[in-house]
Amino acid sequence: MKIGLYFGTYNPIHVGHLIIANHMAEYADLDQIWMVVTPHNPLKKKSTLLDDQQRLQMVFLATEDYPKIKPSDIEFKLPQPSYTVITLAHLQEKYPNHEFSLIMGEDNLKTLHKWRNYEVILENHDIYVYPRISDEPENVELKSHPKIHVIDAPIVEISSTFIRNNIKEGKNIQPLLPPKVWEYIDHNNFYKK
Repeated sequence: MKIGLYFGTYNPIHVGHLIIANHMAEYADLDQIWMVVTPHNPLKKKSTLLDDQQRLQMVFLATEDYPKIKPSDIEFKLPQPSYTVITLAHLQEKYPNHEFSLIMGEDNLKTLHKWRNYEVILENHDIYVYPRISDEPENVELKSHPKIHVIDAPIVEISSTFIRNNIKEGKNIQPLLPPKVWEYIDHNNFYKK
């Protein structure tokens, strides 16, 4: 089975994440998309994150109506901060019959050369890239790599930061969130302070 791993802190998960995940499930040659909830991204301050289980619950609520998209807490059990190369090695060992690929935005591809052991990732895993608007210079060498697949997906410019900031300001951002996720956030008064 071909699994696309879509990593994120999902703080919170929003419709943009679902648009990308569903597009990859339907148009890339992947059987399933696993939305891997990252406990701690080395590039983000941990203090801004909701509890791991709360973010996992939101991903579960957002994806339960999508049979090809699954929430994953695989990184909760690994050393933190999480490094993709370690997670991939762990998954390959745990699920030897699955073929794991990465899903990432074009902005992340431009900084892939800064990732820990990125050469090992590229050697062993396909990477599916969706378009993003970014000021970073393009990495032409990486983009033409045989393991890189640029997918013609919709450009979605919604960010979790925008959502958190607007909830704090009392704005109605309901259309940007799956309904069950909005209810969960509203019920728990998340991001209001």
